[in-house]
Amino acid sequence: MSLLVADLSRGEMTEFQEKLRQQHEELMHRELEGLLATGNTAEAEISRKDFDGFKNLFHRFLRVKGPSVEWPKINRPPEEAIQPYEKIKAKGLPADIAASLNKLAVVKLNGGLGTSMGCKGPKSLISVRSENTFLDLTVQQIEHLNKTFNANVPLVLMNSFNTDEDTNKILQKYKHHRVDIHTFNQSRYPRINKESLLPVAKHLGMSGDNTDAWYPPGHGDIYASFHNSGLLDQLISEGKEYIFVSNIDNLGATVDLFILHHLMSQPADKRCEFIMEVTDKTRADVKGGTLIQYEDHLRLLEIAQVPKAHVDEFKSVTKFKIFNTNNLWISLPAIKRLQEQNKMDLEIIVNPKTLDGGLNVIQLETAVGAAIKSFKNAMGVNVPRSRFLPVKTSSDLLLVMSNLYSLDAGSLTMSKKREFPTTPHVKLGSSFTKVQEFLARFENIPEMLELDHLTVSGDVTFGKNVSLKGTVIIIANHGDRIDIPAGAMLENKIVSGNLRILDH
Repeated sequence: MSLLVADLSRGEMTEFQEKLRQQHEELMHRELEGLLATGNTAEAEISRKDFDGFKNLFHRFLRVKGPSVEWPKINRPPEEAIQPYEKIKAKGLPADIAASLNKLAVVKLNGGLGTSMGCKGPKSLISVRSENTFLDLTVQQIEHLNKTFNANVPLVLMNSFNTDEDTNKILQKYKHHRVDIHTFNQSRYPRINKESLLPVAKHLGMSGDNTDAWYPPGHGDIYASFHNSGLLDQLISEGKEYIFVSNIDNLGATVDLFILHHLMSQPADKRCEFIMEVTDKTRADVKGGTLIQYEDHLRLLEIAQVPKAHVDEFKSVTKFKIFNTNNLWISLPAIKRLQEQNKMDLEIIVNPKTLDGGLNVIQLETAVGAAIKSFKNAMGVNVPRSRFLPVKTSSDLLLVMSNLYSLDAGSLTMSKKREFPTTPHVKLGSSFTKVQEFLARFENIPEMLELDHLTVSGDVTFGKNVSLKGTVIIIANHGDRIDIPAGAMLENKIVSGNLRILDH
């Protein structure tokens, strides 16, 4: 026994462990072949490509034990590795912006569903502002760019099997817009039974008891699925050199001409192949991934990779001052090179889930930003907070629907009338989680220009033209209800108890 412990402490695989690993891998391969045999030829062909990527991930998952970083090796990035946005902006813009724009494609990560906000279907089809969905706003932004500069920037959507069908139905409505829209699907991987380490799927289908058997493996899958789809080669043949990638629910992620110019103006031998937009951490962002220097490379460090003993240190705003917005500028030829040489090195994120029936499964995922260490001359750009405006919850939705922002050609900008550059801190209770319930509780969105903090809990409704200023806390106790009357102005107020306004 002591001999085995000595081996493990040196991080070596014992013969026993190695045999066990091989056995797991062989069983997995056999199961996957069995699944392929249940589909028709076309399905099996697509799934075989997906399974190749999955096998590679599973192989690495079995080999790597423990955190993927050694804490003492982590250093702050050198100053030149993360440039302030002001420095990049100071370069100005070239006379011919269209020439740069014509070498760009915009990619939006569109694999997510709106379930966390109580909506069915793709999250990108939720209305966020003046009846416009995330997708509407994205199309408007790019169309505005193309018209203003007489350019041709295409929009590419990375869908998942969850969002593909619904998204493609909607795309018909943009036929007459000045934007070429392409889609490709990210891979479909089998969920793994935590105990047996085998797929829970019984066949390749997606129905019945097999519905929960599959998952899209995180946005790090973009490189392989983009390459496999043929779209990567198509864009390169059309003269595109870079993609700007972002989450479709980040309303601040618009094409930035200064960053684009910075990329295009580099000498050929010093070409920057990857830019990650980062922004300063606030208390709300303590879980966001950060950039570190690790073994002479810039690297993305996610909270899932941090050893438990160092999680508090990771969350500290003093040691790790910035976080990843997931707005990324990536060289297309570099993606092609790394994919073909099999040099894309992405850490595995093990995501444990419990299915409805109580079965414990694991999903093996990767993050798109983790590839930063594989690209040449990669760097971070510290951008203003306004480029990070994600809508993950109804609290975020309240902010973007309010008069804090104005909408122009699909882009949201903070009102000049607001005296503080930061957004108010909004916490809405569980009665507001679902978008439908959220909308039913507001006759219209309150005036919020001078708001610092809003907490609402319990059964609360807002009448028309309510104004909120300073710190406002509204708490309806269980069984009570509070109706904020039309025209009410609440400034630095705590409202609790019961306030019913009935029609007379």
